[in-house]
Amino acid sequence: CRRSNGRRFKVCRVLTNQARDRTPQPFVLIAQRLCSHVIFGCQREISLNRTANEMPTAGEKLKDALQRNASIFGIELNDQMRSRLAAYYEILLKWNDRLHLIAPCSPAEFAVRHVLESLLLLPYLRPGARLVDVGSGAGLPAIPCLIARSDVKASLIETSKRKAIFLREALRHLNIQEQADVIASRFEELNAVPADVVTSRALDRFAETLPKLIAWAPRQSTLALFGNERLRAQLKQQWPQVKAQRIPKSDRRLLIIIER
Repeated sequence: CRRSNGRRFKVCRVLTNQARDRTPQPFVLIAQRLCSHVIFGCQREISLNRTANEMPTAGEKLKDALQRNASIFGIELNDQMRSRLAAYYEILLKWNDRLHLIAPCSPAEFAVRHVLESLLLLPYLRPGARLVDVGSGAGLPAIPCLIARSDVKASLIETSKRKAIFLREALRHLNIQEQADVIASRFEELNAVPADVVTSRALDRFAETLPKLIAWAPRQSTLALFGNERLRAQLKQQWPQVKAQRIPKSDRRLLIIIER
């Protein structure tokens, strides 16, 4: 319709002129009305296409939310980082219906609740640090950290074989597969993986599993756990030096740090 729009205007004008010269007035009116429908329909299609093309994608909405909120978290992201985080979000959305990697949320909520929260780990990752993400699931917090810091290496431990396949595909898609390895296993079944920081956001039966995780983690590693005040109080009984950082834009969530 777009390519032939001018031709349709010309044809309608010719038909209308011919009808006016040779045809009784009622038929002229019918011809004019038919032509106006053709033209209006074509213009409406062009307008709808233009509107669809101008609608921001989920990735673009995420980039905008990251730009608006990063400073609140004390995080600096350049345009390349935001673009790669948007690519991560888009591939996650493609897999999410099958694997339930995250609960449904808007791009803005994903930016704040998942990406920027994950990036709060960055100050605890020294240059060349090794991060172990236990119960990685959707790749949070490890993948955003790998995108923001090319010097960081990570092991992503995930019990679900299907989610482990997603993690490998996401790393490959983002071209950061050389920075990380994916281990499809329960952490309890593994020897301790070399780590400077051990983290977790989504362990099953967290209260029951936490003591096992702490015992499993390398003794010189820092533990970085995402939780609430109840978890902080539980950990403080054993480690009085435990630190807690309140997560921006959240009333209850904390990043809890144990340096041993």
